[in-house]
Amino acid sequence: MSFLICLAALFFLMAIAYRGFSVILFAPVAAMGAVLLTDPSAVPTLFSGLFMEKLVGFLKLYFPVFLLGAVFGKLIEISGFARSIVGAVTGLLGEGRAIVAIVLVGAILTYGGVSLFVAVFAVYPFAAELFRRSNIPKRLIPGTIALGAFTFTMDTLPGTPQIQNIIPASFFKTDAYAAPWLGIIGALFVFGVGVAYLEWRRRAAGDEGYGEGHTNEPQAVEDKVVIHPMVAILPLLIVGVGNKLLLAWITAAYGEQASAALTPEMAANPVTVQIKTVAAIWAVQGALLLGILATVILGFRNLADRFSEGSKAAVAGSLLAGMNTATEYGFGAVIAALPGFKVISDALSKIPNPLINEAVTVNVLAGVTGSASGGLSIALGALSGRFVEAAQAAGIPLEVMHRVASMASGGMDTLPHNGAVITLLAVTGLTHRQSYGDIFAITIIKTVAVFIVIGVYYATGLV
Repeated sequence: MSFLICLAALFFLMAIAYRGFSVILFAPVAAMGAVLLTDPSAVPTLFSGLFMEKLVGFLKLYFPVFLLGAVFGKLIEISGFARSIVGAVTGLLGEGRAIVAIVLVGAILTYGGVSLFVAVFAVYPFAAELFRRSNIPKRLIPGTIALGAFTFTMDTLPGTPQIQNIIPASFFKTDAYAAPWLGIIGALFVFGVGVAYLEWRRRAAGDEGYGEGHTNEPQAVEDKVVIHPMVAILPLLIVGVGNKLLLAWITAAYGEQASAALTPEMAANPVTVQIKTVAAIWAVQGALLLGILATVILGFRNLADRFSEGSKAAVAGSLLAGMNTATEYGFGAVIAALPGFKVISDALSKIPNPLINEAVTVNVLAGVTGSASGGLSIALGALSGRFVEAAQAAGIPLEVMHRVASMASGGMDTLPHNGAVITLLAVTGLTHRQSYGDIFAITIIKTVAVFIVIGVYYATGLV
């Protein structure tokens, strides 16, 4: 019965998301409903002491990354930099390769530090224009954007500043560049198979064309100054290189921990932070600040009269994205505390291989919470000690554990109640019924890639 309560809460939240309702509103309803059926007296205690604690704890650590990523992405969009990058990519590949072009644009933006939520807003206008010109059905746009923004640049390629690649660093004491060869191999697999699938879907559509009567069709806005692609890509390079350099500097400058006391009274009880748990997060935040500064300087003429409204939209978007993820994190924490979850946990713990155990556990929890970062945080928060012990006993480098955990979080997380999926469909003006099938196919490809990477590690020893 307890196991069925867990499943009921999950399916309720998935159904609610599929119908278009807010997970911020209904995630606590689903979580507390499960608690109510288990122990009614525990509802207020678990709401305040677990659901809200986990929600706030997640925001405390990661909201600055959401905020800075959203602001950076919005500036890249309204400065004309995104338009310039899209123009360069399509000019290089040709309009006949619209799907590959949009995947690469999404990859460039997200690997350069643009939040994947913001990348959706930045890429969609250009995807719509390219798909219309190429007579490709609009319903394929969400799957195409998802492949470029939600997969290999989110958690697979070494060095990506996305939150799903940063979270494992604080648990395994690694950095964003962990297991680079495995990450590159996994990224090539996802890109190649994903593009092949989408091109097959395009050919299967025949003469369907872009379609008519769509909602949320973008309107073109002309830039005051045309930005050269080499200038446009510079802030993205600054974020990528800055992330690596700042990580090295923070580790060297602060050592094991940092303490601060601004007054004599504080000296007896200073504010102390363990550097290994926050170094990767600080490095990404600093890199994004540098990227924002570079974008403002290089694109000032286009940004001058758009910055105010653009930054407000970015802040609103970061709040929505952050709250969606944090709420699902709180939901997952409550589900993990239910007796029924122990059935799942016990079953997963019986998987003998450390890498497969980690991959399946993270994947399942990401699916339950509907959030890659939420499921990853819950899994590592509860089980990272066990994963580290098992890895050390088996002689597996923690860098490999980092890469497998990060990649696994981006597998089954994109179920219908996932915040990024809901945002993607809302922005493109399409429904789950029209476009979710392609998103789910990309999800399957991404899930398989994790086990491909594990197989490559065991076959070759590559890290």
